[in-house]
Amino acid sequence: MLEAETNGIAELWALVVEVWETGAFGYDIGHFLTAVAIFLAFYFLRGLFTRFIFSFVDRWVADTETKIDDYLHDALADPVKATFMVVGAFFAFDYLALEGTPADLARNTVQSLIAFTIFWALHNCVKPLSLLLGELEKLLTGEMIEWMVAGVRWGVILIGAATILQIWGIQVAPIIAGLGLFGVAVALGAQDLFKNLIGGLSILIEQRFRRGDWIKVDGVVEGIVEGIGFRSTTVRRFDKAPVYVPNQKLSDAAVTNFTAMTHRRIYWKIGLEYRSSLGQLRQVRDGIEAYLLSADEFAKPPKVPLFVRVDAFNDSSIDIMIYCFTKTTNWGEWLEIKEKFAYAIKEVVEDAGTGFAFPSQSVYVEMLPEDNGTEGLQGT
Repeated sequence: MLEAETNGIAELWALVVEVWETGAFGYDIGHFLTAVAIFLAFYFLRGLFTRFIFSFVDRWVADTETKIDDYLHDALADPVKATFMVVGAFFAFDYLALEGTPADLARNTVQSLIAFTIFWALHNCVKPLSLLLGELEKLLTGEMIEWMVAGVRWGVILIGAATILQIWGIQVAPIIAGLGLFGVAVALGAQDLFKNLIGGLSILIEQRFRRGDWIKVDGVVEGIVEGIGFRSTTVRRFDKAPVYVPNQKLSDAAVTNFTAMTHRRIYWKIGLEYRSSLGQLRQVRDGIEAYLLSADEFAKPPKVPLFVRVDAFNDSSIDIMIYCFTKTTNWGEWLEIKEKFAYAIKEVVEDAGTGFAFPSQSVYVEMLPEDNGTEGLQGT
């Protein structure tokens, strides 16, 4: 009985040894565990590198005045960390000394990881390097530069994908040709998409508006531009609701850009009572004009027109037209200036001894009808 159990254990151990030595692809499990250990060693080395070297680099870039190195550090941090994983995979496969098909798979995997890491770093560096193109904002708008950056990023992604496909022996040219035929079919059904793309380009080239501008398109939207995308423009209304307007509508319609105003207009008509004398009318007109010419908040001729004139004899008032412009275009400041101006007008009118008219009607009776009972009433 004991001998049978001993033989069974020996047979089981022989099976374990056979499985251990056979492993997979003709390599024992010990080789695979060692390869995994090599990979894990580089993984832990990555952690040490991140902890000590990166902490030093973080302090160094924080002490510099320029912000470009900060952006580059943030862009390259993850790809540099991934480099340790790539190196670990390379040495792990190298230790296994694979042959034949497994060796080809291992080589293609390492090459794909290298290509992915390189294009990942390039993709992340596009944004920081675009800061060096700040001088182009004199010729191009910030939105156009953003479109260029987005295009370069997509270009890096497509080239990286094509590189990895070539590593695995997949020919890219037939795929591109197939996509060309597919693109024709898609284009026929996506005409609006291309129209909006062209509309967005025309908006940027003509510089109709930029991010942060207050625009108004009659019957479409009024609000602040938050972004100009490839297909639509995001406009946030004054009730804080976002509106996504197709670029084609904004490129074909008449757009009022209030932010592009050089000055902000005040156009009022104030009505004075008909009992106002000629002297009072002149005093009111001259007083309002003197205030506009002396106040620093208002722009002066000949830069902008400025008019204070007796304009019309209305049904219930003698109207004085006021046409002037403030130096500021900020809506809040404009409201404050306008309020202050209203106080000044009221003071001028009161000092002149007249008043503001209000809608009224006068009834003139030429003859009263005779009342035979009037005398009797008066005598009682």
